[in-house]
Amino acid sequence: MKVRTQSKKVSKSWLNDHVNDPYVKLAQKEGYRSRAAYKLKEIDEQLNLIAPGMLVVDLGSAPGAWSQYVRRRLAPRGAAAGELQGAILALDILPMEPIEGVTFLQGDFREDEVLNRLHAELAGRAADVVVSDMAPNLSGIESADAARISHLVELAVEFAQSHLKPDGALVAKVFHGSGYSQLVKLFKERFRVVKPLKPKASRDKSAENFLVGIGLKKKAEKSAT
Repeated sequence: MKVRTQSKKVSKSWLNDHVNDPYVKLAQKEGYRSRAAYKLKEIDEQLNLIAPGMLVVDLGSAPGAWSQYVRRRLAPRGAAAGELQGAILALDILPMEPIEGVTFLQGDFREDEVLNRLHAELAGRAADVVVSDMAPNLSGIESADAARISHLVELAVEFAQSHLKPDGALVAKVFHGSGYSQLVKLFKERFRVVKPLKPKASRDKSAENFLVGIGLKKKAEKSAT
């Protein structure tokens, strides 16, 4: 019973924080499906990654806040509906309510069959930006969770290497802790510019962080790293 009581206290505390969160209120006001939109917004405004005319791939897209933000960035007047200059391809293991102008594929990014569907949807086009908010279900076992997190980030990097334009960018969610330094090293091996960022919309208590890689390194550059 003691554990349950603590759990209830934690749940109430989280719910209270969530309800009073300024980003939650802002998301409701501006029509975003979650406060996560403001994490990508802050990263984009700081680095100028997304612009009309681009092809953007959104990995781990559900419930759709990042795709919504990208959709508004690709619209001439930042509109949530109507004319769109560019293309958005979204993927998640979970279902996602439709967003006008966004092509959504449901499936597990770790499976070859799903990756093949994604490749087919790209139809030979190279992406300008890949954004990844993918995260595994956490078990609470630190070593196992770190391995799962790293695996998803590594897959996102592999995908970006195969499908990004040479000067394109990858934004990936990572977590501080075991395996973080190796992921930073991986980004530095693969991208010319690497920026670790912690947006204000990321909760202070969260170990969540983001790595941004800009400009793919050529093979010669990688071997020299």
